[in-house]
Amino acid sequence: MQANDVRVLKGAAVPTLVVGLVALVLAAILTGVKGALGAGIGLALVAVFFTVGLIVVSWAGRVSPMAMMAAAVVGYVVKVLAIMAMLTAFEGTTAFNSRVFALSVIACTLTWTIGEMRGFMKLKLLYVEPGAEVPGRGPR
Repeated sequence: MQANDVRVLKGAAVPTLVVGLVALVLAAILTGVKGALGAGIGLALVAVFFTVGLIVVSWAGRVSPMAMMAAAVVGYVVKVLAIMAMLTAFEGTTAFNSRVFALSVIACTLTWTIGEMRGFMKLKLLYVEPGAEVPGRGPR
């Protein structure tokens, strides 16, 4: 993982952890242990899914820009479908508060996405590589 990717990861993970811990404390106060457990599982789910997604996109970026874009799009679709499946699977559970779980997943997902966007916007990346050859153009 490159230094830029680590900065983006920190920029997304730290605010998500803060929001998840606030959700966990609020859930514990308002709904008890089952709510806190639901919020904790939601935080863990988002942290794992999105960290793995960022690592995969980072790895694909070393292969090629097209692979990076494909990995980002496919990864996003897989994450959304997996999170929807988890929310559906845990809808009627009695082991923890599924409503708090769902709200925690939504809050942490939004926080991660905003943090990741902010992290990418703060990076000083070149959009065009200087001196790169453009395919299809002959020598000048």
